[in-house]
Amino acid sequence: MLPEIALTQQFLDRFHSRFGSKPAEWHSDLSPKARERVWRQVAEGTVKIVAGARSALFLPFHDLGLIVVDEEHDPAYKQEDRVFYNARDMAVVRGHIGGFPVVLASATPSIESQVNADQGRYKRIKLYSRYADAALPTLKTIDMRRSPPPPGRFLSPALSEEIGKTIARKEQALLFLNRRGYAPLTLCRVCGHRFQCPSCSSWLVEHRFRGQLMCHQCGYHEPVPEACPECGTLDHLVACGPGVERIAEETEALFPDARIIVLSSDMSGGVKRLRLELEAIEKGDADIVIGTQLVAKGHNFPNMTLVGVVDADLGLANGDPRAAERTFQLLNQVTGRAGRTGKKSLGLLQTYQPEHPVMQAIIGGDAEAFYTREIEDRERNALPPFGRLGALIISGENRIEAENHARALRRAAPFSSEISVMGPAEAPLGLVRGRYRFRLLVHGTKRADIQSYIKAILSNGPKTKGSLRVQVDIDPQSFL
Repeated sequence: MLPEIALTQQFLDRFHSRFGSKPAEWHSDLSPKARERVWRQVAEGTVKIVAGARSALFLPFHDLGLIVVDEEHDPAYKQEDRVFYNARDMAVVRGHIGGFPVVLASATPSIESQVNADQGRYKRIKLYSRYADAALPTLKTIDMRRSPPPPGRFLSPALSEEIGKTIARKEQALLFLNRRGYAPLTLCRVCGHRFQCPSCSSWLVEHRFRGQLMCHQCGYHEPVPEACPECGTLDHLVACGPGVERIAEETEALFPDARIIVLSSDMSGGVKRLRLELEAIEKGDADIVIGTQLVAKGHNFPNMTLVGVVDADLGLANGDPRAAERTFQLLNQVTGRAGRTGKKSLGLLQTYQPEHPVMQAIIGGDAEAFYTREIEDRERNALPPFGRLGALIISGENRIEAENHARALRRAAPFSSEISVMGPAEAPLGLVRGRYRFRLLVHGTKRADIQSYIKAILSNGPKTKGSLRVQVDIDPQSFL
């Protein structure tokens, strides 16, 4: 199992070179005919190996004997629409039922897997060196308070200088920013109007390559206007903040002769074009690569010796209890794209808080200290895996009805000494696709029966009617 279908082709090529044949593919980009063929071959047992996304877990395997979950920490294994489930955890359950081994592979394991290994529930197999004994990149922070970029720019002088040195040596540089599009917000300088999605409580993201303002929640889009729709003023719309397209624009201005490739999940051409771009990078047909978290997932770029993280603080600025863990994992993964063939390499993290424990752990290469501190914090607050969480997401087309239903469910919660209920509170994304959203969070001890408790709430509370809908998410990975 792989967290991203874009990785499938690279994995298939490696597998073929090692074992002499390719496994079958399974992911959403396959045509219906190809999916039917693979499904039938798996059921008949003529296909022995499948490489696919999380849904591959539910293929009708004739005699399944091994599951390997690559990058097991990746949040993409959690499905959060229709049926909520975590494919990593389901893989462990399936292996337990079938009596066969499950390998959870990651250079930055999840806290849950780390604790399971520490407690002896999982057997730990540790790799002490990179492939071919390649040295890890030297990691440094760039304090943006002391070395800020020029006005209107987002790359610090120190990072720009290292990019120049890298491409002068005919080596590759990677710039990472986990934000799609050109700018996350567009506003009018005259009246302050901000462009917001009409169906969601989120700003419209400018995609300059497409000439559109887009909502990343529901897909709504509109052309970038010349005048402000509020006050009618021409040529006073300003893009606020950077996305990967804006970083590409700045990089082109700094290095006009460099070959630049932008990698993002919403690029035109879909998966096929993405695979061609990855092949071009691997062959050395690019000098500078600019990408979102897509570039952090297992790619092997032999000539890449510099990784620059444009905004290392981005993942820390939210209330997610896993924010520190995910930032640590993501920054470790993306800086690990450098120096994979043994060349001397460098990773630079632009940050306004270089003293943050996550930054210190990454720069110091002290993963054990980070995991120890994070595990102690989770245990002290009875958060997973030392406690249990369950979320109730109440949504409806009428805001008052949705809020009232959420409050009624809260009143229906039975008393328990081991379980508490928080909320209801309006979700951080309070409006998505025209539906108003409220959340209840159920927090229990490790031994608490969260599922039965939530079932009691739903049984005692009012039934949904009209547009109201209640979704249950056990062990939520997102709190939006």
